[in-house]
Amino acid sequence: MPLSRIELLQGTLDMIVLQSLRWGPRHGYGLVQMIRTNSRGVLQVDTGSLYPALHRLEREGSIDASWEVSENRQRVRVYRLTPFGRKRLAAERSRWEQLSDAIAGIFTPPLQEET
Repeated sequence: MPLSRIELLQGTLDMIVLQSLRWGPRHGYGLVQMIRTNSRGVLQVDTGSLYPALHRLEREGSIDASWEVSENRQRVRVYRLTPFGRKRLAAERSRWEQLSDAIAGIFTPPLQEET
């Protein structure tokens, strides 16, 4: 059952988009579907959040985009990860893993201090 709404930490959406594009080029709607499917319906990114993130990532050089014709013969903007984007993704994942480990530590019983 999907949660009613999850607020993502600032920058998390960028990492999710970069990670999704790591698997190959996608147009915006394809990214929305992939994120929803791969998160088992928990993360549902709306276009009002996605497209500003895509434009920001494109401006900074993490992704590039080109107009193509989809399988439905519609003109779509397809986004691809750049070499700079791959480096940024690696750095973001490293920070995410550190944060995740730190939070997991909070949920474990405290270590006994030596006296």
